[in-house]
Amino acid sequence: METLIIVLAGVLVTVATYLILSRNLIRVILGTAILSHAAHLLLMTMGGLKIGSAPLLGEEAATYTDALPQALILTAIVISFAVTAIFLVIAYRAYQEVGTDNLSDMRGFEDE
Repeated sequence: METLIIVLAGVLVTVATYLILSRNLIRVILGTAILSHAAHLLLMTMGGLKIGSAPLLGEEAATYTDALPQALILTAIVISFAVTAIFLVIAYRAYQEVGTDNLSDMRGFEDE
């Protein structure tokens, strides 16, 4: 199961890299969002996937699940959602001012 999730995180990183290298501003923003979710998935997998164990037990417990990675990833998801929302608002405002979402046109390059 962990191998499958790590492969999925690799696929998400590949898709995010493809989107970030695009000239379209919305694709770049979506690429950064997908890349952050791939990092969250990888961190959760590295924290360990244990099924059926309670997160908090007494000292006599043989197995337990560490709840700290899930709590940190949940916080990171909320922060990345807020950053993506701010990026989308800035992109919308830039589109209103410039009239395009092509990054080359925003930079002012005539021929490329």
